[in-house]
Amino acid sequence: MQTFVRRLPSSWQWALYSSRSSRTSPQCLVSCSGRRAASAAAAVAKSPVVEYEPPTYPTYQLTEKDVQRLNFQRNIGVSAHIDSGKTTLTERVLFYTGRIREIHEVRGRDAVGAKMDSMELEREKGITIQSAATFCDWEATLPVTNEKQKYAINIIDTPGHVDFTIEFSVLYPGVQSQTTTVDRQMRRYNVPRISFINKMDRPGANPWRVINQIRSKLKIAAAAVQVPIGVEDELKGVVDLVRWKAIYNEGEKGINVVESDDIPESVLELAKAKRTELLEQLAEVDDEMGELLIMDETPTTAQLVAAIRRATVGLKFSPVFLGSAIKNTAVQPMLDGVCAYLANPAEGTVTAHDTTQPASAPPVPLVPASDAPLVGLAFKLEEGRFGQLTYMRVYQGTLKKGGIIYNARTGKKVKVPRLVRMHSNEMEDIESIGPGEICAIFGVECSSGDTFTDGSTSFSMIILKTSMFVPEPVISLAIKPEGKETPNFSRALNRFQKEDPTFRVHLDKESKETIISGMGELHLEIYVERMRREYNVACTTGKPRVAFRETIMQRAEFNYTHKKQTGGAGQFARVIGYIEPMEYNEDLGRDVDFVNIVMGGNVPTNFIPAVEKGFYEALEKGSLSGNPITGCCFVLKDGAFHAVDSSELAFRNATIGAFREAYKNTKPVILEPIMTVEVVAPSEFQSAVIGGLNQRRGTIIDSEVRDEEFVCIAEVALNDMFGYSSQLRGATQGKGEFSMEYKNHMPVLPNVQKELEEAYRKTMPQAKK
Repeated sequence: MQTFVRRLPSSWQWALYSSRSSRTSPQCLVSCSGRRAASAAAAVAKSPVVEYEPPTYPTYQLTEKDVQRLNFQRNIGVSAHIDSGKTTLTERVLFYTGRIREIHEVRGRDAVGAKMDSMELEREKGITIQSAATFCDWEATLPVTNEKQKYAINIIDTPGHVDFTIEFSVLYPGVQSQTTTVDRQMRRYNVPRISFINKMDRPGANPWRVINQIRSKLKIAAAAVQVPIGVEDELKGVVDLVRWKAIYNEGEKGINVVESDDIPESVLELAKAKRTELLEQLAEVDDEMGELLIMDETPTTAQLVAAIRRATVGLKFSPVFLGSAIKNTAVQPMLDGVCAYLANPAEGTVTAHDTTQPASAPPVPLVPASDAPLVGLAFKLEEGRFGQLTYMRVYQGTLKKGGIIYNARTGKKVKVPRLVRMHSNEMEDIESIGPGEICAIFGVECSSGDTFTDGSTSFSMIILKTSMFVPEPVISLAIKPEGKETPNFSRALNRFQKEDPTFRVHLDKESKETIISGMGELHLEIYVERMRREYNVACTTGKPRVAFRETIMQRAEFNYTHKKQTGGAGQFARVIGYIEPMEYNEDLGRDVDFVNIVMGGNVPTNFIPAVEKGFYEALEKGSLSGNPITGCCFVLKDGAFHAVDSSELAFRNATIGAFREAYKNTKPVILEPIMTVEVVAPSEFQSAVIGGLNQRRGTIIDSEVRDEEFVCIAEVALNDMFGYSSQLRGATQGKGEFSMEYKNHMPVLPNVQKELEEAYRKTMPQAKK
């Protein structure tokens, strides 16, 4: 099964983001538990309330040309579980739309590889590693009038491996773990989707089971809009339940689409039953269709198409298409469905923030009018042969080659030297690009998430950055170049960090080693291999390390005085307050916070930033295992200073000392990353697989037997998953496979905590033990 989306998650998702006003809700001094501190609230209550009056902004109407262009434009991403045929499907789409002249397979014998897998490593491993962008034109058959209409489509082919989830994902046997991940991302960003069940030519292909899984596991109404003609290797075409036509692919590589009004007798009864099911599913989510069914009226094709589109754009329904990309069957009807049922760029609500107004000001709606002031978002960066390549989504106005644009974050103005459309790793130069479209520009230094304007407005979409969900890394490796270190080593690491927000690099202060962190072993392995190939830097890596964390379990007060007298001016600072546990705060986008409720100037305001800096510095290393501390709020209530001896350094040291003293009284615990593990294996190995997971302290969440295979979902600590791949292959005669996805951090068992504390104590200098 494949899921088609109009917008993209994570770094690509920004390109097609529908913002939510909840991000700009006003907030005062927030305590760790989300409530205001009582004294701060009292102070706020005494101050006079000034009503905020938002400024008015000029309104812009879409011209006829804008409406015409946007109506026939679609921005889609191809996503699903690994190895479900995303890249193979995209290759067919490009071939049928005339973007490429011949089809090459992902693991083809001609050694050319699929067009969208432009990286040598992708073609070698047969997987997609980073998202690739392209565009095409498609002459769609309109379902109501059967007329041909030309549509412009921007396509992103995305990785399906869970380690690359920030870029995107795919599946075939059914709703698998990565499909669920992608579904969560689409819900987070309000993304409409249509589904495509691929590999219908495979033995045992059962689309009806997959559709039931979409309803039960993804919790969205879904129904087939096609039924297959023939099964497995006898697959010949599909019956369109909306237009009631039989559709066949003929000619070389299925390039000719033949439609017939004669529905084969073998599938006529099934087609009638599935059309009724389609109407019933729509009636549950669409009022107009519900009324027609209550009145016992048969909807017309126009009414049915309108209902499917309304429910799909409204995120209530997913129409399901069937076919086989590898056998060149039913890909064109699915493209017609993309054009008929997915929303155009004008139908999403997109807002920006006026940087001249307070953060609590209401968002400003953007209009995809070409005459309006320019607002664009840089949503992905890539290092190319010609320097940094910046992918940009234009939300409002027109971006022109040679024009001057302003970075809303830095205020710098830059000239657009070159404007291109991307076709995988190839480019096509263009003069200008309008709202709703995706392009790439060269020679513009910026960061992912920067907003660009034409200078006439002060709009920024940077406030949306809190909406870009970037999971924390779960695994780390020590890395060093073989032989002498060259500038290419740091150049490669800097480039990969810019490209991928989940890839982190830091220097261990004690061991002086360079540490890379990411979402899984494959994630880091790919980057190490890319360093060797692209930068000619061969590296050796250490043993993988799990990203343990520490946290506090209860509140603890502190009253700490830092005094140090030397020749001349000494150091004096006193801080009073408490630390307490804190849940993840969605508005702040983190689970640590510093709150200042000092009254009366006992701690001068110029020293408050030093206190905050000391708190965040203390969080970097816990005293149990030396790992970062999370889930903690620091509240500063009072303090004292000396006119001569107090300084920023004194208050920073006082805060670090106060935190470490209070930390001992909070019953701290060590947390470890818990992974959701999905294992797929033949049914006869069910007991061996479940036994293997139990040995690794896994908690079985769900298991399901499908035909001759079974699926087991469990939650297992990442620290217990090393070496599982070899064990699974041995237990299942090489027929089992598994995937892991980070779920959360949970406290370790007491005996494990004791071992970690002992191991950390041994690494400390003798004087500190």
